[in-house]
Amino acid sequence: MDAADESFSPRRLGDLLRVSSSVVEHLDLEEVLGRIVEAGMSLVGARYGALGVLGDDGTLTRFVHRGIPDDTARRIGDFPRGHGILGAVIAASEPVRLSDLAADPRSVGFPAHHPPMHSFLGVPVRVRDAVYGDLYLAEADTGRFTDADENLVVSLAAIAGIAIENARLYERATIREEWSAAIADVMGALLDVRGDDALEVIVDRIAPLVDADLVTLAVPTTDADTLGIVAARGAAAEALLGREHDVGATAAGLAMTSRRAVSAPTQPADAVFPGQAAQGPTVAVPLLAGDEVLGVLTVSRAPGAAAFTDADLEMAFVFAGQAGVAIEVVRGRDDRRRLEQADDRARIARDLHDHVIQRLFGAGLSLQALAHQHPNAADDLSTQIDTLDAAIREIRTVIFALGSAGGAGRGGARDRLLSVATEAGRPLETSPRVSFRGPVDSLVPAALVDELTGVLREGLTNVAKHADARTVDVTVSADDDGVHLEIRDDGRGIPPHSRRSGLANLAERARQRGGVFDVTSSAAGTTLRWSAPFGGSQTAPEREESTR
Repeated sequence: MDAADESFSPRRLGDLLRVSSSVVEHLDLEEVLGRIVEAGMSLVGARYGALGVLGDDGTLTRFVHRGIPDDTARRIGDFPRGHGILGAVIAASEPVRLSDLAADPRSVGFPAHHPPMHSFLGVPVRVRDAVYGDLYLAEADTGRFTDADENLVVSLAAIAGIAIENARLYERATIREEWSAAIADVMGALLDVRGDDALEVIVDRIAPLVDADLVTLAVPTTDADTLGIVAARGAAAEALLGREHDVGATAAGLAMTSRRAVSAPTQPADAVFPGQAAQGPTVAVPLLAGDEVLGVLTVSRAPGAAAFTDADLEMAFVFAGQAGVAIEVVRGRDDRRRLEQADDRARIARDLHDHVIQRLFGAGLSLQALAHQHPNAADDLSTQIDTLDAAIREIRTVIFALGSAGGAGRGGARDRLLSVATEAGRPLETSPRVSFRGPVDSLVPAALVDELTGVLREGLTNVAKHADARTVDVTVSADDDGVHLEIRDDGRGIPPHSRRSGLANLAERARQRGGVFDVTSSAAGTTLRWSAPFGGSQTAPEREESTR
């Protein structure tokens, strides 16, 4: 019997069937690769075996080995990349058999701590029409590999290709199932949150699914050339929140401009931000809603971790598309809720105007008539009439606030001043009472409104920090002389020797505008008055808030 016939002798054919069964009975890809190496070693009596998986660039991206002890492998270091004899097998795409590795001119030698090897057999493993990797066997028990050994390993490689393809299909199906479950989970969670929280939900749910070391979500800023990170989970996540980076400098930027998932094998240190640690395999996926890019989801694993598969990229893109739709649904629901609230506010404002104010106005007219009829009670009745007038002004302010709530843009003077009073007055025991007199919206120019909001914010901040006041009244009026702002509180007053840098700042604001500023204070409270003409000098850049 010649060598060719010997390779398929009943005994060796039985060995091939036996080892082939051990290969094809498993569906986990890592398990299958290891079984292929072990089957090859058993089939031809090799002391060492390995299977190198090829990347898109033709170099080895994974190296599964058997025979070399783990401690020796650690001393050897990183796995080979496909140079020397291994590279020759890759380039040839056909079996390579050598009796002495060191004697071959293509050999580049072994790294330190590597065990000596002489006989060698390398066979490509094909999956469909592409070379998936190469099976390497070394140190035959008989001292060399024969033609029969080569034929058997070639047959094993063909079976291995089928097993690898089955394992890859199973892995892809498993990944799809996990992603589908995650998509359903995230979609359900998104529908239970407000629009502002939707991005946080996406980041929270995606991190454990893909075994990620760091997940960030960046959205386009007002500057079209930058992305700002609004949500992050994982290593150093807190340091990344709020930071911005150029669109063209990262995988996230490329994903946003290309509108496709982008995969990078590594993210070097400082690749996005100065001082940022290096990351391993990274995927950036755009969140799309129609033609709009809502943001970019970036998922990174630790350096040295397993790369993302094609199935991961495919399903990540599907996930991002579904998340974009869900975000749009959440936004639409929030918009509808705001519209409903606006309708309710408008109805309340109409009721206040048509019923409450008219009744108060009628009560005021009745009191005026009584004051004429009863001169002895005129002073007391006038006081009550003034109280009714003040109440009417306050209700009109509330009506205006209800009507302008949720409005887009910067708004008029009243709207902006009310917003500042609400924001700056949160630390107070009760919200400031704001009233307007005169045509504030029509007379006060935009630049002077900017100055007024700064003065109001600083004044209310000082009251909240130092006055210990129970009530605060804010009055804004406009007349022929200009605009006037008064902040009156019932706090403990300003101590005689206190630091007054905040008051000096308000005085400087008035001086810059050609206006006046004064303050009166006692144990019963403090009153700040700030005025400026409409035609004053241009406002100086707004200063930082300080304390009085």
